[in-house]
Amino acid sequence: MSSRDRATEVEGLYAEAAQWHVNAGGETIHAKRLSGRWRTFKWLTASVWLVFFLGPYVRWDGRQAVLFDIPNRQYHLFGATVLPQDFWMLSLLLLFFAILLAVVTAVVGRAWCGYFCFQTVWTDVFTWIEERLEGPPAARRRLDQASLATRLRVRLPKHLLWLVIGWFTGFSFVAWFVDAPTLWRTFFTGEAGVTAYVTVALFTAGTYVLAGFLREQTCFWLCPYARIQGVMLDPTTLVPAYDTGRGEPRGRLRRGGEAAAGQGDCIDCNQCVAVCPTGVDIRQGQQEGCITCALCIDACDQVMDKVGKARGLIRYASLDELEGRATRPLALRPRVWLYGGILTLALAGIVYGLASLAALDLKVLHERAPLFVRLSDGSIQNRYTLKLLNKTPEPLAVEIRVSGPPGLEVSGLERPIQAAAGVVTPALVFVRVPESALAAEQQPVVFHAEACRGDGQRLDTARESVFIAPAP
Repeated sequence: MSSRDRATEVEGLYAEAAQWHVNAGGETIHAKRLSGRWRTFKWLTASVWLVFFLGPYVRWDGRQAVLFDIPNRQYHLFGATVLPQDFWMLSLLLLFFAILLAVVTAVVGRAWCGYFCFQTVWTDVFTWIEERLEGPPAARRRLDQASLATRLRVRLPKHLLWLVIGWFTGFSFVAWFVDAPTLWRTFFTGEAGVTAYVTVALFTAGTYVLAGFLREQTCFWLCPYARIQGVMLDPTTLVPAYDTGRGEPRGRLRRGGEAAAGQGDCIDCNQCVAVCPTGVDIRQGQQEGCITCALCIDACDQVMDKVGKARGLIRYASLDELEGRATRPLALRPRVWLYGGILTLALAGIVYGLASLAALDLKVLHERAPLFVRLSDGSIQNRYTLKLLNKTPEPLAVEIRVSGPPGLEVSGLERPIQAAAGVVTPALVFVRVPESALAAEQQPVVFHAEACRGDGQRLDTARESVFIAPAP
């Protein structure tokens, strides 16, 4: 690029920069949208939310693959059915994601906020629509000052699209809790439950207001994570940062495109502020409003290309690196090891829980009062309450066998137990053993439960208990 062309480019940047300042919430931020590697990465990470909209339509074994059936207290995850009795895994799952958030923040800052948070993603989509319909930031700022009639005429299509997106957000949320094809049929015929209509309405209004109007103010004032993330960062955390040593003293280029003697690489064009969705100035250091989306890096790199300087004036860097201290690799950070250990334990517990989920569960409760009864023929009898949990979506006829000391006899199990789907079915069982066959006060007995599903799949489980007798 010739010096004349470079000077023209710089003058255009300064003309635009005059309109930018740090916004504390008194006006709407109309951030400039630039292409770049971090903008591309931001779209790729945001696409993860397509699972939220498309997931309810994935089918598995004749039903919705993932369905949180709250009325029936059944939660289907592909081939596994999780019942309230297995909800200890939910605690591990919540712990896993909480620690994962802490790990990511400690290593690369507020990556959740910048790339994955639903508020950030929805706001980004809403402002993309706004730019497509209303023009670049300068045109939108002029429209802010236009008459009410003009604003209504120009902005009505945008608001209609925002409401449609808000409605689809609410409808998709409900579809995770109700069979999606059934929901489409019942929602528009008035047959869906009141809860479904209220939930969709709340999500529509909430999405419309939060992503369309509050935008970055949600991150500033409503989100608690903005407050606590400061204690998760340390001097080794990688965050988008301004290299003060290289950039200062900042100053504008002269009309010929040349810098003054002793001037740093920052040409004070304010493009890093222009593209920031929360309106902060990264050159002032880490701030509460910075969501580490790295769009300022794209903007600064493009400016450095135009003025013929090296990229990286704003880059992902740690405080240690910027201040010239030795940087430590991830493997040498104690906090990463601690968080990683907790993550591993939580994940192992979740995997174990899912792998050990049985379609048929049996619990055996020994009667405590009395512990045993001596019958007229001299044999000893114990009473047990069986609790059968059928985790399949169909009723089962469950046969119970009992093994234990020689001569053991069982009453109460003459016919199979009819276990309804998804509930606990109790049964009372009496076990008696000849006293001559009892060699100790307590001897093990094992209860075996077996059933056959409609498709021929055989289910079985066993539970050990104890048979109590008088002291010999």
